Amino acid sequence: MDLTKLNIAAPRYTSYPTVPFWENNLNQEIWKQKLKEAGETIASEGISLYIHLPYCESLCTYCACNTRITVNHAVEEGYVNSLLKEWDLYKKALGVKPILKEIHLGGGTPTFFAPKNLEKLLSSILSSSTVHKNFDFSFEGHPSNTSPEHLETLYKLGFRRVSFGVQDFDEKVQDAINRYQSLEEVETVMTTARKTGYASVNVDLVYGLPYQTETSVKDTLERVIQLKPERIAFYSYAHVPWLKPGQRKYSEKDLPVDEVKRRLYEMGRELFLKAGYEDVGMDHFALPSDDLLLAAKNKHLHRNFMGYTAQHTKLLIALGASSISDTWDAFAQNIKLVEDYQKKVDEGVFPLMHGHLLTEEDLLIRAHILDLMCRYETTFSKEAKWQEHYAQISNRLTVFYSKGWLEKRGDTICVTDLGKNHLRNIGLGFDQRYWNKIPEKQVFSTTA
Repeated sequence: MDLTKLNIAAPRYTSYPTVPFWENNLNQEIWKQKLKEAGETIASEGISLYIHLPYCESLCTYCACNTRITVNHAVEEGYVNSLLKEWDLYKKALGVKPILKEIHLGGGTPTFFAPKNLEKLLSSILSSSTVHKNFDFSFEGHPSNTSPEHLETLYKLGFRRVSFGVQDFDEKVQDAINRYQSLEEVETVMTTARKTGYASVNVDLVYGLPYQTETSVKDTLERVIQLKPERIAFYSYAHVPWLKPGQRKYSEKDLPVDEVKRRLYEMGRELFLKAGYEDVGMDHFALPSDDLLLAAKNKHLHRNFMGYTAQHTKLLIALGASSISDTWDAFAQNIKLVEDYQKKVDEGVFPLMHGHLLTEEDLLIRAHILDLMCRYETTFSKEAKWQEHYAQISNRLTVFYSKGWLEKRGDTICVTDLGKNHLRNIGLGFDQRYWNKIPEKQVFSTTA
């Protein structure tokens, strides 16, 4: 396999090991024990809390997230109650009062939920927790349904960051992906957020969508740059129709692929840098004053199941259907189907679908990949027991040195400026579990 190919299938490495390689050696009792250990050792540092709110009123065909499509807002109250029951399970298992350093509301569409229901959920969680002095609360909002009341309610609860999913302004692209919002709607909601007091606004954009051209993408990017969001996430479209049948609304022939898709990214990166943004890890750009970029420059940037974050916590608790929790030495994912998730929570048990206990080797490789993704460098351990593993990894890295993507500085492996655009490829070179059992079928999106 040529690891330098632009269309190679590779993980985004929000975790290691990645989900397809979990051993599923976790059960209720082991998970409770891991949480108890976390409560005794790392919960005092502050925890990250992710809350998955899966509901959307319409299906965005490009989306690979776990969603539930409905216009019936009566589902909100029952789901909020389930989240609070699950939170109670975690509080009991931790055995200590949680210190919340980070909260992120993701989805789905968190702003599908009425402000009063979000307030009920978050007020209950906050009243049973201590808020860390350096807290960071954020949420994802749809530009078309994020109301001033949403912004005001969440602001009063401590939220200071908001991310709006824009993706593309071209009408033909919007029709293909069934995602509609105008420039005027985005400008209005961003203006309202800033007037409310939000310190950081992120805009999500996607390249590689059906019918995108260099001209149409450039038009979208220039419009977004004029709005001057503090952060921009410029994601590669993940075409996985075998997992998400909604993506079959269009076919591969409608997509910009390989070199064409890569040119879209390079064009976007050039436009962002000219506009004063700086490169932050993979897919992300930020203004010099933003916390994410400051964390990157101070080498405090972190990456977890929520993506890049300025908050470095070892304990991530995730509530809701399909969400994934992390005690650093164990991962646990919830059941994906909402009704089954709620049934388990009502029974008073963790709604686990599967999980993984990290081995000593997993933790070592995880640290290397995390260093590469967040700090663009890593250093091999000198312990004798790892040298055979390192020899295998080094053999795979040879091609990256020849391409100028990596270079050695003493004992440290460094990602070059050229290599920063290929972090997923480089990460795959370190991924021991992938190479120990190479998938027979494609399980990841391509890196191009």
